[in-house]
Order: sequence, then C-alpha cells, then structure tokens
Amino acid sequence: MASSDGFPASFYGEPGVLGMLSNGISAFLVLLQNFHTAHTGTAPAGVENILAGVHLILIGGVCQLVAGMLSFRKYDHLSGTAFIGYAALWGSYGATRIYFGASTQTPTIVPLPAQITNNLSLSTNMTSNMSLTATMVIPVFHVCLSIKETAIAGLVPYILLSFLLAFCSATVNYIMPLVFGAITATLVFEAVGLVASSWALVVSGVLELLILIFAIYGSAALLGKGLTQRLVLKGFGTPLFSVLLLGTTNSAPFIFAFYSFGYIKSFGVGVAWVSIITVAQLFSSYYAHLRQDCYHTTKFGLHATYWLIKAWDEFVLSALVLEDDKVASGREAMVGNWFFVMAGVMLCVGSLNTDVLELIHNMLPLYCTFSRLINTIAEKSLIPVGPQPISSEMLKKALMCCRANQGDQEALTQTDQGSDALFYISNGVAALSALHARSSSLNPAFLHLTVPWVLISGAIIQAYVSRLQVTGGGRFGSVIPTIYVAVWATWTWFRFSGNLLQLSAEAAYGFTAGAIALLVINAFLMLIAAYRNLVLLFLTSVMEVVLVCFLLSTLQRLPYEFEIATLALFSIICIYGALASLVNCIFSHRLLPMGPPLIKEKVRWESVPELPCPVANSRLTSSLMKIAGLLEEGGVCGVPTDTVYALAASCKNPRAIENIYNIKDRPAEKPICICISNVEQLVEAKPPFSPLLWEFMRNVYPGGISCIVSKGDWLFKLGVGPAYDRVGTKDSIMIRVPDHTVTGHLCDITGPLAITSANPSGEPDSTHHTMVINRLGHKLQGVLCDGDSNEVVASTVVNCLKIDEGTITIVREGCVPAVKVHQIFERVKSTMV
Repeated sequence: MASSDGFPASFYGEPGVLGMLSNGISAFLVLLQNFHTAHTGTAPAGVENILAGVHLILIGGVCQLVAGMLSFRKYDHLSGTAFIGYAALWGSYGATRIYFGASTQTPTIVPLPAQITNNLSLSTNMTSNMSLTATMVIPVFHVCLSIKETAIAGLVPYILLSFLLAFCSATVNYIMPLVFGAITATLVFEAVGLVASSWALVVSGVLELLILIFAIYGSAALLGKGLTQRLVLKGFGTPLFSVLLLGTTNSAPFIFAFYSFGYIKSFGVGVAWVSIITVAQLFSSYYAHLRQDCYHTTKFGLHATYWLIKAWDEFVLSALVLEDDKVASGREAMVGNWFFVMAGVMLCVGSLNTDVLELIHNMLPLYCTFSRLINTIAEKSLIPVGPQPISSEMLKKALMCCRANQGDQEALTQTDQGSDALFYISNGVAALSALHARSSSLNPAFLHLTVPWVLISGAIIQAYVSRLQVTGGGRFGSVIPTIYVAVWATWTWFRFSGNLLQLSAEAAYGFTAGAIALLVINAFLMLIAAYRNLVLLFLTSVMEVVLVCFLLSTLQRLPYEFEIATLALFSIICIYGALASLVNCIFSHRLLPMGPPLIKEKVRWESVPELPCPVANSRLTSSLMKIAGLLEEGGVCGVPTDTVYALAASCKNPRAIENIYNIKDRPAEKPICICISNVEQLVEAKPPFSPLLWEFMRNVYPGGISCIVSKGDWLFKLGVGPAYDRVGTKDSIMIRVPDHTVTGHLCDITGPLAITSANPSGEPDSTHHTMVINRLGHKLQGVLCDGDSNEVVASTVVNCLKIDEGTITIVREGCVPAVKVHQIFERVKSTMV
C-alpha cells in the first residue's frame, strides 16, 4: 500500500469495473420498468418511480462519479470523462423518475390559515377566476409540469456525448465502443419512448439488456486482469483502429434552448438536470485543481456557477407564477449578469496563452470535446485546435506594461493558490447581485431572483472554493472563504428571504447581534489578508464597510446609496483580483501586481532540510513532465515501478546509461534491461518472435516478470537506437513492462528507458522514495516520489532464449513465484498445441 504522500492502492486498481457495472445495473433498472410498461400498458407511478430514481442516483450517479475520479487519477481521461458524464446522466434520469413519482401522487387537501390565504392571493395570479376559501388544493405540482419535455431536452446532449465516446473509445479497445454505442441507441429510443408508443420502450429495453451484457463482460475482463496480472478475456488492449490515423458535456445550454423556444413550459425538472451537471463540472474543476491547472479550475467553476444560478433563477420564476410586469422589472434590477460578462472577458485573456480552439469553445463545444479527447488519447495534436493566438512572451509584455520595472517577474509564493481567481469571482457575483435600490426591495420578483444569485455564488460555490483552498496547503487554509460563506448566507436570509417571510422585530435584533459578530471576525480576516497581498487586504477592508451596511439594515437605518457604492467598489476589486490571480497563476509569475504583504512572515530557512536532488510528486502531470525532461536531457532519475524503485535513463542518451553503472557501483558485466509501456510497442517493432513467445509475453505483461529475449535490429525500430550496445548483452536483452500507470506513462513520453534497481550494488532494494534520495540522491538529477512501493523485492527474471524448445529458465526469483511462472508457461504451451 502507498503512504499518504503517494498514490493509494486504488490508483493501481481498475475503476472501470465499478464504472461499467454501475452503467449495467442502472440500465437493468430502466429495462425492468420499460418491459413492464410495454407488457401491461401501464407506466410505473408513485413510490415505484421514486425508489427507481433513488437507486439510479446512488448506483448510476454516485458510484460512477467515484469511478470517474479514480480514472482521472490513473491518467485515463477517456474513462474519466465517460464515467463522470454518465454519472450526471443517470443522476438526472433518477431525479426525473422521482419527479414522475411525485407528480402522480394524489394531491393533498388541507385547511389553510387566513394569513396564508391572503399571502397567496397577493403573490399569484391564479385567483382571478376563482375565490380562495379556507380549504383549497395546494398547487405543489406546478413544478412537475413539462417532465417529459425536459427529459427529452436533457437527453439530446448525452446522445451526442455517447456517440463521441463510442468513436473515441474505438482507439483504445473494442469493448467500450459496444457499451457506449448501445447507450447512444438506448438514449435515442428512450427519448422516442417519452412521446411515442410502447414499441420504442421495447427496443430501448433490448438495448439496455445489451448494455448489461457488455458491462458484465467488460467488468469480468478488467477484474480478471487485476487478479491474474494478464488479459484473461479478450477485448481490452486491442483498438479497432489506430488513433494515429485519425471536459464533460454540458447539457445546460440544450435545456435552456428548449425552454427559451417554449418547448418546456416549466423549469421544475430542468433545474434538477442542470444542477446535477453543474456538480459534475465542479468535479472537473476539482480535478483540474489537483493537476495545478488554475485556468481550467477557474473556467469550469465559473461555468458551473453561471448555469446553476440561471437554472434556479428560472425555477423560481416558473414555480411562483409571478406577474409578467413584476418579473420584467425584477430582471431589469438584476445587475449580476454584468459580472459574468466581465468574467468571460477575463477567461478570454487567459485563453490567449492556449490555442484558438479554447477561444471559440463556447461556440463549438462538441468539436472541442471530440478534439480534446482524441488528442489526449494520442498524446499529440491529431485534431487541429489552432495555433496559440498570441505568443507567451508578447502576452507577458502586454500584461506587464503597467509595472514600473518590466524586467521584474516575481515568482509566486506559497500564499498564492490556483483557486484564488474563483474566490474573487464568487464574491464579485454575490456583491453585484446584492446591489439594488430601495424601490427594488418592494418588488417580490426581484427578491425571489436575488436569492439564488447571492446564495449560490456567495455561499455554495464559495464553500467549494473553501475546499480547494484547504487542499492548497496555505498557511491560513480556507479561513476567509469559509467566513464569507456565512456572510453571504446570512445576508441572503435577512435582506431578501427575510422580506418575503416577514421576519419579526425580535428576529431582526438577532441578525443585529450576528452582524456585530461578523464585523469583529472580519477584522481578524483583515489581519490575515495583511500577510497575503494588498488586493486581498482592500477586499476585506471593503467587506468591513459592507458589514456595516448590513448592520444598519438590521436597525432600519441603511443609506441605500452608500451601500450601492460600497458593493460596486467591492465588485471592481473582485474583477481585478480574479484577472490578476488567473494570469499570474497561468504564467507562475506576478505579471499583474497584487501588492506586497504588509506583514511579512519570518521564515526559518535553516529548519528546512535541503534535498540532495530535485524531487517530483507522481500525483502531478507537471511533475511527470519535469522528470521526462530531465531524462531527455541525459539525466538519471529514480522512478517507481510495480515492484521496487528503479534508476532510469533514456535510451536516447548512451552516456546516461553509463552513468548508472557509476552511480550504483554496478559491475560492468551485469547488463541493464529496457522498460517499455506495453506489448503493443513490441508488436510495432516486429521482432522475429515465435507464436509461443508472443503468447507467453502477453500472459505475463504487464507485471512483475522480466523476459530475456534475443537481440536484433528490431530494437532500433523500438526506439533503443544509440543505446543498442549499452543495454543487455551482446546477443540478448531483458524487457520489462511494469504494471504501473506512472512508469508506463513516463515511457510513453520518453520512449524506452534503461532501468535497474535503485540501490547501491549489493545492498537491499529501495521500497520508498526517501530510501532512493538518502542513498543515491546526491548522484541523481531527480526522483519521482510515489511513496511506498507495491513490493519489497524486484521482478522475477525469466530466460526465454530456448522457449521454442519448450523450456524456460528462472534466472532470478522475485515478486512472482517461480511455480506460478511455470504454471503460466505450461498453460500457454497447452493452448498452442
């Protein structure tokens, strides 16, 4: 098991088992309902639909969400995208089933107090043709209108996503395309079944049965691979075609488009679909944060904030049935949209450092999703994304034009975090949305609209930012965003919800005490901000004035003009803070000034031990690229494998391979093996191996077994090139294919590596990166840290030079017992007869 500073054991597992089974079981649940409806002619209703919806959310939603995050941590972006996308699909479909169940329940007739009856007559226009009495039917099912229409609108983007995934997955194996293709067809007939006869449900049920069968087979294949360390069942590892020949979907725009054109009459079910997909987007933002990708952390977080606010905005209006003139005046008073416009411009500035496709992402989202997936799988730009609009140097000069010393590019410190931009955005949206005149507070439509705008951005999204800053490891953690969550939640409750609920004077005094407490707490936050930068200090200082306005409002002494100016100033600071934080994080230098900290912390540098060589965290893609760069430059680095740590050198640099002998005092007569990522690389090199040797290698690779085979010119095609005479012996070479995602991905980047155990010759193997650093760090150019190794001994070495004569020899027994190796060989021989 890995320690806390390395990957957990689940990183090396197969999250595809969980994801595929969750898909299959979810399809099976829908299959049962479809066949029952087609057979009896009666659609499920009531509790049956509610229970089905709960199961779909838990199994198809939550379980696949876990599988998607684990897949991303394995650098499997295709499976990660698929599982998180389908988690949103099944979660939304489950919510729709719950709405179906709720809408078919018998309405409850209850007596209403006279005060509530009067309030209803003032806030709705439903009483114009009938008089309210002391007893009436509560209109609780207005939000359940347009369920079928919303479901159809929501299924459209997932049909497109499934089609793209089916096409992209064909570059990986031939099981996942069948699963995704069956899901694509199923979603089409599910949409048809919502408006057509039962025949569509029968076809959909048959396709869902195929999904279940494919999912069971695929899960069994992956599970067998994990247990036996080889591909027991066919289907994985063999693409339908080579990719060389050739973020999660967002359904919110589709649902809003159907709603805007009048196809969907009520947004009650639509808000559930949009809310679930925004949760998936927040997980994408969180994954980008783990990769230290501040641009996509901010981008996905901003998109999630916008669509979540707009969804609940429309839900409030469609559920409350307010008068049209009040709705129009309420929308005119809302100015929060302008902050999103400015934030969009800020993202465009940040995307100037990427490519043209990023600039037009909102115009062509499907093409962007397809190209990003294909290019990620191939690890090169196969699908055109356009050049970088402006060179990084030109962009830096443009952004630094306001600095006094343009040559001064101060590096970021530990106090700077990738989530800072999202922190400023969430506060800015909340502040600008809370801005209103005295007359607007009398409009019930404006009060209803303001609640989701301020509460979602200032409290819900900022709570997510608080979580990001906890993982960022800053000195003060998430203190400021956590307190501001309470500030905006309290603000919303009193200023907007309080007017709707008509809070008593005693309740208002309670908010007065809370405002005083928040004033005192914010004074301490100003002290914390003084350790960071001037922009954050100005922000917390203006927040102190905002809290004074909140205190005055609880005492009915608020000067609205003063509050408008304060909130506007607060929003301007947030816009600049978001832009500066994003740009500075992208370039890892302070191109836009944030101001120095007023209070500087005295750091005891002598207490920090200096490492003998650069180290990199295997969790981070940037760290993996750093080690790959060191290897390309001719360095020798310590890297993890599926057994123990190894010393690695690129086969492109023969001198680096010679350095390995000097580093570990290895006798010259002991050869060094080569490491590749998968057997398919050997297939492309076309070595003259016998069918028996090929079958044996497919059964032991990847894993803790190394095979000695004959040397030949095929090694040049493999990429060994200049290192031909430095690896192996004169006539033979040992090949290693680790069952380790990090090492395999490193080999994909650098090409074949020459490796040997990372220990001084004659000493025990290194089972933790600290052992490599302490024993050999002063001689290495870098160490890729991955915590505890999976094994305590090296791989088992098998001599396969005489395999065609029916014999193999165990040269060294390592983590795989010799008995098991012979069992595998005998089984392979029996199948070749």
